[in-house]
This record gives sequence, C-alpha cells and structure tokens, in this order.
Amino acid sequence: MRPTLEPGDLLLVSGRSPVRPGSLVVARLPGDRPVGVKRATHRAGAGWWVERDSPVEGVDSWTFGAVADGDVLGVVLARLWPRPGRLPRSRHGGPRP
Repeated sequence: MRPTLEPGDLLLVSGRSPVRPGSLVVARLPGDRPVGVKRATHRAGAGWWVERDSPVEGVDSWTFGAVADGDVLGVVLARLWPRPGRLPRSRHGGPRP
C-alpha cells in the first residue's frame, strides 16, 4: 500500500474541522517525537487512535497509544501541491485487531 502523502506535499489544514474516523490529522505525538500527520481510526478514551498509512515507515498508536484530544492540532482537508486535490478518507477498513 502506498502512503497517502509524500515528503514535500503542501497541505490545507483546518483547526476547526471535527475529527472523524478516517480523517488525516496533524498531531503532537507523545515523547520526543515531532508533529506528524496520521490517520485517526477511532476514539480511544479521551483521545484518538492514530495510525500510519505506510506499514513500513513511521510510528503510530500501536507504539505510543492514543493521542489526547488537545494534541490533535487540525484535520487535513486537501493537498495543495504538487498534486492538488482532496485526500481519501480512509486507507483501510478500521482498526487492526
């Protein structure tokens, strides 16, 4: 499976749009990790379970657990450059067992 985003993609992000399962979100990741773009798959307590679209790169909630609501900074609405357009809502059917 190819990742939804490539390095250098310019994104349109809304800090006001509601997070829904399948949304791409910009989030502060726990620990010393940088801000990242992840797929919100489902609510998990007071936060969101987030996963990467590429199974071979990066980290996600399977490594660090759910991301608190306050650490979800925005929802990705579209890619502006280099391939403008709306992004797919979901890369898979939901959380892994």
